[in-house]
Amino acid sequence: MLKPDYPIVTERLLLRPYTPADLDALHDIQSRPEVARYLYWDARDRDEVREALQRKIASSVIGDENGELQLAVVLPESGTLIGDVVLMWTSREHRQGEVGYVFHPDHGGRGYATEAAEVMLRLGFEGLGLHRLVGRLDGRNTASARVLERLGMRREAHLIQNEIVKGEWTDEVIYAMLEDEWRARA
Repeated sequence: MLKPDYPIVTERLLLRPYTPADLDALHDIQSRPEVARYLYWDARDRDEVREALQRKIASSVIGDENGELQLAVVLPESGTLIGDVVLMWTSREHRQGEVGYVFHPDHGGRGYATEAAEVMLRLGFEGLGLHRLVGRLDGRNTASARVLERLGMRREAHLIQNEIVKGEWTDEVIYAMLEDEWRARA
């Protein structure tokens, strides 16, 4: 089980569990077509965001395999919700997990996604004792690829037209990091 002490404080961010009060800010992020462009879901209306928020609120602890830790990423000085990060525990037997992130475009290009996702790597490797973490993305999402590369993850695969997303064939790119690689980081 993984139940972090909240809030998690980084150099510039706070990571904390979601609350019902996050609905407006989360809607502002998830209702944008440019945010959903490379994701499995389309821009969401308020009711869809409310449902997504309920799932996020219920995901502040990972109890076991197939669990998720979903955290709000907040600017501490203003309390502004700028995005979220997720850690998924995909296999107990193989000690595998996955990280992901979604950020408001107004806060892109400042390293916030990298800073927040690094916390999820630490929680996966040091908190859950995972052996391997991956990040998966649409092959067209070069900004997300740069985040994973800045984290020190290695590009392992580029799957050509491996799935249909929003009615079109898309490529999937997979990045990964092993526990030993995490520990070897300076």
